[in-house]
Amino acid sequence: MAVKDAGSRIRRRGLMLVLSSPSGAGKSTIARNLLEKDHGFELSVSVTTRPRRGSEIEGVHYHFRTMQEFEVLRDSDALLEWAEVHGNCYATPRAPAEKAMAEGRDMLFDIDWQGAKQLKERMRGDIVSIFILPPSMAELKARLKRRAEDQETVIETRLKNARIEIEHWTEYDFVVINDDLDRAFGEVRSIVTGERLRRDRRPGLFDFVSGLLDEKV
Repeated sequence: MAVKDAGSRIRRRGLMLVLSSPSGAGKSTIARNLLEKDHGFELSVSVTTRPRRGSEIEGVHYHFRTMQEFEVLRDSDALLEWAEVHGNCYATPRAPAEKAMAEGRDMLFDIDWQGAKQLKERMRGDIVSIFILPPSMAELKARLKRRAEDQETVIETRLKNARIEIEHWTEYDFVVINDDLDRAFGEVRSIVTGERLRRDRRPGLFDFVSGLLDEKV
């Protein structure tokens, strides 16, 4: 028990966990389960120029900004990544992420391959990226149909986009095939455990080992 307690006290730098997948592969479900079962994670709250919906809370669902405010953030290097989607801009603010890393807190990013690429360019040492693959394209289509949220033409578009997204799988540190949700979630948690224990994420080890070597027995 003493060894376990000592390990838990060692100061470490937080990590930025990036989950990406084509629509329907299970990324959002895995992300939600991770937030519910691993309290070491907090979800990155994006900045957006999209108008706030009635049920949305500023600072909880998004940081809502005008286009002019967004441009100021973008041009002052206050964003780690950003993209324009359907006429609205979305981005990851830099300050909260860097503060969380320094304090040893982990952040979860549910973003696509383009956002992941930008994050890696700016915060490479802090990123752990996982790409979630479906077991087959047929199963991916079946999952999209079971959601009963989209028309057939939208599903076909999502499948077309899925092939483009899957082509970027080699850009990720880890790949998990989601043919069974419980097993896939377990694999993601195993990756997180291993990454949290990496020597270069635990600056507190220097003081711990120094004290260990100075200890008189």
